[in-house]
Amino acid sequence: MDIDSSGVRDERPSRLIRRRADADVEECVRVLAEVHAGDGYPVNWPDRPGEWLSRGPLLCSWVAELEGDLVGHVSLSQGGEGDLAPLLWSERNGATRGTTAVLSRLFVAPRARGHRIGALLIGRAVEEARRRGLHPVLDVVASDAAAAALYERLGWTRMATVEQQWGPHQTVAVHCYAAPS
Repeated sequence: MDIDSSGVRDERPSRLIRRRADADVEECVRVLAEVHAGDGYPVNWPDRPGEWLSRGPLLCSWVAELEGDLVGHVSLSQGGEGDLAPLLWSERNGATRGTTAVLSRLFVAPRARGHRIGALLIGRAVEEARRRGLHPVLDVVASDAAAAALYERLGWTRMATVEQQWGPHQTVAVHCYAAPS
């Protein structure tokens, strides 16, 4: 509990968003496992979850702490193969795919929900994308209604819902979103 400049006690828990360090990956995997068990994210549990959090054309990753405990994660990367949101946004705005940044690997521990951790992580990733002159976009599995509701509350626009082939026997509906301009 903190005391603000007016002398009033601030009862809100302490929240911090910071760059993810290599030493954070193991704890991120533990939190991701909690999220997967409760919410089914990610849909397909990766063979190497630490690598899954860190691979690809990564620009930056952040973690969230609540009262000193790591409780959330988000990454920002350049669009890769299979990322439809950068393509959709670019086509609609007469821009090249390289003018977007993909927000991904967003998760918040169940015990930390209700503290605006997701919104803070998204805000930090959007801020970094804009600092780099890129427009933030993302894909989210259509069955994840809570995530879609969060993006829409934050002003993101659903550009399309598409079917993606994630394997020989798995087709998944995915919403593609763009951050507000």
